[in-house]
Amino acid sequence: MNKRDDKYDSHSITYNTWIRLKKNKLAMFGLIVIGISILTALLGFSITPDCTPNANEQLLELSKKHPGFEIQMLQTMKNESSHRVSFINKMLYGEVSDYRSIPFTSYRFEGSDIVCVEYTGTDKKINSEERFNLADVLYAINYDTHIKNDLKEGTIEFYDLETNTKIMKKIQDLQAQIVEHNIITKKFILGTDTAGRDLLSRLMIGTRVSLSVGFVAVFISILIGTLMGALAGYYRGYVDTAILWLINVVWSVPTLLLVIAITLALGKGFWQVFIAVGLTMWVEVARVIRGQIMSIREKEFVEAGRALGFSNTRIIFRHVLPNVMGPVIVISAANFAAAILMEAGLSFLGIGAQPPTASWGAMINAHRGYIIGDAPYLAFVPGIAIMIMVLAFVLLGNGLRDSMDTKVIDEDQTMY
Repeated sequence: MNKRDDKYDSHSITYNTWIRLKKNKLAMFGLIVIGISILTALLGFSITPDCTPNANEQLLELSKKHPGFEIQMLQTMKNESSHRVSFINKMLYGEVSDYRSIPFTSYRFEGSDIVCVEYTGTDKKINSEERFNLADVLYAINYDTHIKNDLKEGTIEFYDLETNTKIMKKIQDLQAQIVEHNIITKKFILGTDTAGRDLLSRLMIGTRVSLSVGFVAVFISILIGTLMGALAGYYRGYVDTAILWLINVVWSVPTLLLVIAITLALGKGFWQVFIAVGLTMWVEVARVIRGQIMSIREKEFVEAGRALGFSNTRIIFRHVLPNVMGPVIVISAANFAAAILMEAGLSFLGIGAQPPTASWGAMINAHRGYIIGDAPYLAFVPGIAIMIMVLAFVLLGNGLRDSMDTKVIDEDQTMY
């Protein structure tokens, strides 16, 4: 044995697998893409430009705006109690905005009011003005009382809804606050959809839907597939025949049709997709586990376990299954990619995640008519996202397969 062999043999199998995986550039690319996607899904609404629930802030006058579109907006305070929530709650579910956004082309101050020339969504010069009281822009006003505008004194007197106390402010101070804090320039990096929603925010939240379906579906498939495959491979005989018959029956039904049938039985919705996809993917895992266990059950350490009086349950779960998890990890990566595609297909057909939930498949379905129109990017962007995500899992799965293959010889290791 030379020094290069000793370097590998002195570490665990996991470490050696990681060393080989790092040398596979395509697999590492897939791992980086998956890592970024998971981080985006975890941070969720805390990093999206539109942090409202489901990234569903609709501005119809901004419908189908091109990528990079910029517009000035006046943010006026809603006359409601504050909707602010904790950071964790916002990250998971989003936060209802305390402001109403009003796109405009120009504005001016007139006494105690601000007058905005609203943006109508077209390039035609249509002057549509809307007038707002300065205090109403900055504060949640209690309309059970009246706003008193004293132009001679240059003040505004009103009741704040949050504190229910009377507040008096100078008009000049309110104007300065509005210019500094309430007039913003918003840029839509990927443009907006037909409902005037930020496409980038919808795309980022759609990552959470795809990864969630993948994780849950793969977990369900591994749980059922491992149990079925272990029982069939270890006990063989009638148990193997019955389970193999069930596997063949499930496998003979087209996957998409089976998922549609399960979804229709359970109902349309987000969680139903998880269960439907997971219940159709376990057969591949079961066949792999069955084949691996049928060869391992004849090994000496299994015979030793029987001789020592260990129960079959202990032999299966403590000694046999840990030796077959390598192929399961590889096939799980492929199943993850298949689950993402299946979820996108179900959402495209309208039986997956329901609006206004942001789903890549639903986004493609909603904008498929614009592919040959003036806004093809509305369908192409989520389609490209699906393609990149699936490719990342396929590349990672191939890399794991090669890294876990003990017969692979690389430049740092020789066989003897």
